[in-house]
Amino acid sequence: MFAKIVLLATLLPAVFADIQFTNPAAGTTLAAGKPITARWKDSGDGTALTDLKTYTLFLCAGGNDADSFIELAPINANGQFSTGNEASATVAATLGGSDKNAYFLKIQSVGAEGAQVINYSDRFTISGMTGTFPPGVKAGIAKVSGTDGPPSTNQEAPEAGGGGAKGEYAVAYTAQTGLIKYAPMMTPPGTKITAKSPKPRYPTSSVPIAKTFLPTPKQTTTMTASLTNTPAKSRQFQVSTAYTLPGHNILLIIIQAPAASMPQDDMQKFLHRWRD
Repeated sequence: MFAKIVLLATLLPAVFADIQFTNPAAGTTLAAGKPITARWKDSGDGTALTDLKTYTLFLCAGGNDADSFIELAPINANGQFSTGNEASATVAATLGGSDKNAYFLKIQSVGAEGAQVINYSDRFTISGMTGTFPPGVKAGIAKVSGTDGPPSTNQEAPEAGGGGAKGEYAVAYTAQTGLIKYAPMMTPPGTKITAKSPKPRYPTSSVPIAKTFLPTPKQTTTMTASLTNTPAKSRQFQVSTAYTLPGHNILLIIIQAPAASMPQDDMQKFLHRWRD
């Protein structure tokens, strides 16, 4: 027998919105060493722009596929939508080349309840750049026709087993501020490999490097969502104890479940041969 602790909290609705870049203009040419200014507005799709809270904005270069472009430099790594719809920064001329329409902007926005959306600007050129691109990025640029950037991406991950992440587990990990953080359960692997040309499920995320000492974390632990099995394979659970935490909208439940049975796969059958 084993005990399992479950936290039940109020479900939070998802927040989605789209951003439309208005600057730099599609196909425009900027000069190396000069500030790159990004401006955007509400695209009119989904939830209003006012429902978004924070963002990270990066200069990117490459193709439109997730594995063919890279983030070169942050324009604003800790943006707040409350300060306006504009950000500006100067990047080093050594970051890349001056290939036509090689560059675009990537903005990753986070809503009040943690849902995330990634939008990209149209493509533009930066003249006077003195660096070079990696071969994979060069190949991605060569495949691009026109000035459209990569398609927008919704980054809210579904919970394993169906139904989608719920409650605290639906809030993006980086957007959580409480003493306990919540992480969704990873998707269990299938029984067969069917993908011929596998691609990442989600875009890569930025990893800012600390240049000074960081403050002591205030979080005490991370709770991972329980794996949700299909009804035909799930074991029978029995609620043995339930507690309501005073002053909190949380119900603490201790669940008892029988131990898993011994495996009956081919290896187990092979081992049975040596029991005599």
